[in-house]
Amino acid sequence: MSSIRLRLIGILLVTTGAVWCCAVFWTYLSTQHQVQRVLDARLTEAARMVSSLITDHHIDVAAAVEAATASDVPSDFTVAEGDYSRQLSCQIWSLQDQLVSRSDSAPKTSLADHDNGFQETTINGERWRVYAVVNSTLGVRVLVGDSLKMRDRLVGEVVKGQLLPALAILPLLAALIWFSVDRGLAPLNRIANALSDRTADGLHPIEEGGAPREVRPLLESLNALFRRVTEVREREKTFIAYAAHEVKTPLAGLKTQAQVALRSDDSAVRDAALRHISASVDRTGRMVRQLIDMAAVDSADMAPTCEALDVAAIIQEILADLGNLRTIRNVSVDVRIGDAISPAYLDRMLIVLAVKNVLENAILHAPNDSHVDLVVKQGAEELHIEAIDRGPGMTPAEAKHFIGRFNRGPSAGEGTGLGLSIVEMATRKLGGRLAFEQHADGFSVGLSFPINRL
Repeated sequence: MSSIRLRLIGILLVTTGAVWCCAVFWTYLSTQHQVQRVLDARLTEAARMVSSLITDHHIDVAAAVEAATASDVPSDFTVAEGDYSRQLSCQIWSLQDQLVSRSDSAPKTSLADHDNGFQETTINGERWRVYAVVNSTLGVRVLVGDSLKMRDRLVGEVVKGQLLPALAILPLLAALIWFSVDRGLAPLNRIANALSDRTADGLHPIEEGGAPREVRPLLESLNALFRRVTEVREREKTFIAYAAHEVKTPLAGLKTQAQVALRSDDSAVRDAALRHISASVDRTGRMVRQLIDMAAVDSADMAPTCEALDVAAIIQEILADLGNLRTIRNVSVDVRIGDAISPAYLDRMLIVLAVKNVLENAILHAPNDSHVDLVVKQGAEELHIEAIDRGPGMTPAEAKHFIGRFNRGPSAGEGTGLGLSIVEMATRKLGGRLAFEQHADGFSVGLSFPINRL
């Protein structure tokens, strides 16, 4: 059932019906108990009255029997239909088992064979409840019986008289439940209508002042979502604006160098222009690749998919991808991997982009004909990767500034200003840390990742 309204109505109807059925059952048992108690008291009273009347020899036995059994159903119980007059049957037997007298409704067979108290018997297939009193003065036994079939009928009529009004109320109760649920869900309908009227740019928070307490967590979650979407859209706008500006500049340079090469008859000038074009194409290609990487990292889930990774194999793949840049810069990379490096459970895309951009930045900022140290160590809970170049380095304030997108220093050279931004985002989504340290002979960028062992 997908509708909350129908679900609530169904639950309320089922629970109300269950309570109502329990009440019916309890009413039936309670009524049956009370009726049985009253009728047993009447049986006792009738038997004792007959015994008392016949003790006075001035009272005829038959008249005493008729007086005791002619009473109707007690006034405490009023039924809609049915003849309950002369419900009791009375017999008077001598102690020698001879029938002295009986009422018109009593069978000729003895109602019971006990002396005093209650007993249930079956006569001609009909069940009776009989109360016996022994009159030792006259030497007789008075039996007053009540048909259990008649009793059950009386209980049924009493219960029916109580339940019919309750049954008539059920449709009204269902209508009230429907109306109450509809009114209770009105705040949700108002929120739905308010959201449906919004445009795609309507990301302002929903007012929570008049909302019910149960709805406020939903509104808080929606408002938090609106804030995150607003932040993402602002980042996208800024990203697109910066990317358009950064791509436009090398394209303009490419066009200028191409025009120089076309118009010059000097081979040296043409060769220089072509070298500038080649360098600009490399730089633009690197920028486009890093823009794609940044979009991939930015859109990655905050709960990345982890898998067992061979860190050494990943580093070799990254070195192979950067082989052309290492050749151009004439920079070698010395990899030092510690002993007992076990597989790390990390997101492959994020770890590759983080390490690749750190290593690429180190190669770009390292002096020509120098080398970069790449150190991999594994602790009890973390994996540490550190790239050390022989470049000029930067201060902590400069490092914080260069993490921003498209922020390049004066010594950036062929850098795009995106590498550290990609590293920072990828490291953060992996739950790791990014650290910078200035050494006497160079500058290091360190990455620390938690090892999520399965």
